[in-house]
Amino acid sequence: MKVRQPTLTSAIAMSSKTLTAAALLLLPTLALSGQTKVAEKVDRTAEAKADAVQEHVQIKVDKRTPAYWRVTFDNPPFNIFGPETIPQMEKVVAAIESDSNLRVVVFESDVPGFFLTHYNFTPPLAESTGLPSSPTGLHPLPDMLVRISKSPVVSIALIRGRATGVGSELALACDMRFASRQKAILSQWEVGAGLVPGGGPMARLPRLMGRGRALEVLLGSDDINGELAEEYGYVNRSFDDDKLDPFVEALATRISGFDRQAIADTKRLVDFASLPSDPEIAAGWDAFITSVQRPAAQKKVGRLMEMGLQKDPDVEARLGHYTQTLADE
Repeated sequence: MKVRQPTLTSAIAMSSKTLTAAALLLLPTLALSGQTKVAEKVDRTAEAKADAVQEHVQIKVDKRTPAYWRVTFDNPPFNIFGPETIPQMEKVVAAIESDSNLRVVVFESDVPGFFLTHYNFTPPLAESTGLPSSPTGLHPLPDMLVRISKSPVVSIALIRGRATGVGSELALACDMRFASRQKAILSQWEVGAGLVPGGGPMARLPRLMGRGRALEVLLGSDDINGELAEEYGYVNRSFDDDKLDPFVEALATRISGFDRQAIADTKRLVDFASLPSDPEIAAGWDAFITSVQRPAAQKKVGRLMEMGLQKDPDVEARLGHYTQTLADE
């Protein structure tokens, strides 16, 4: 099937919120590339009710103690992040912000090989465009990442498996990142598919690893293993896989026993010197919106879908390799 082209008459002049809706309307176009269009005469109301009843809980919260929580992503087979994930994640972020006893939260995965991966290209667009306004005025995804960074609660990413796209951006939004030397892979793959990353890595990565290395990660669009991620400053430290969990557990437990106000004040002062501003994050999201509208991006993401993106374990596990095959297209 020929990919439908978006209307470009006034795309650049639209406001950030309008751009967000416009670009999200293109995601099914990307997902449908190379497929046969089927007439849709479905009772969407009945379907929505059935989906609500059968909603899969993708995010689990384990309140180890009042001061220490574990947030676990569990959306097999690939821990893809989609519009159906956003309301669940919003509830988690709101709970983190509102609990006066909480001091530390650790983000981790229950899906072997995958921490958290890219955005889901296939759901109906109403599931994305119908999302409520966010507290910061940003799209709900970058909004939640900003709020995690600015929360008085300490956030730690425990990375085992692929942190690709949204997963990398969540890890970067956390206060600390610890990775399995053997099993962690971090990736901002978007440029390889003709896209601009939308969750803030252009604003965050240079602050962590310097301009040159940030551009290497972003423009190279390749997989970064746990050992190199530590060397570059992408993560705080990498550990042999059997030592990762004990270290994170000990650190989180230790911090959770300290005074909450002292933790919050110290983090707030570090934030002044290290966090990007909301307009920087918004600029990245708007660049993503514009990039999604380009025919070249639609073609490349369509090709990835044809190769098996979101279906084939090999494509998801070696996304850096498959984006390289698009380089001459």
